[in-house]
Amino acid sequence: MKKLLSLSLAAVMAVGVVPAAHAEPGGCLKYGAAGAVGGHVANHHGILGAMGGCVTGMYVRHRYRKESRAKAALYDKEHPGAKGTYAEKATAYDVEHSTQPGTMNPGTSAPQTTGPAPQGQTAPDTTHM
Repeated sequence: MKKLLSLSLAAVMAVGVVPAAHAEPGGCLKYGAAGAVGGHVANHHGILGAMGGCVTGMYVRHRYRKESRAKAALYDKEHPGAKGTYAEKATAYDVEHSTQPGTMNPGTSAPQTTGPAPQGQTAPDTTHM
């Protein structure tokens, strides 16, 4: 009974201490856990897998934040005097320019056109001369 009570108390305290999660990819815990599982399956190298996963997760998050700061700088150029954090500005940039988080350019699913297509213009027929 004491064990169940102490485990439930520890779980409640852990939930209260954990800060709100951000919508950012990567991170040491997520990638480290996946690396630990992969390392364990691959000949019991869980510690090595966790370290590699943690480093990978930190690098992915670094790239995401770097791109968010670049998008915020572009947003500041378009909207001088805009207030907010770089994450809010990056989200606003994504909305205005139809980009996805993690990509600076618009999605490749929508075709990019440079102008209207010419209408009624055809090349002269030179095959029957």
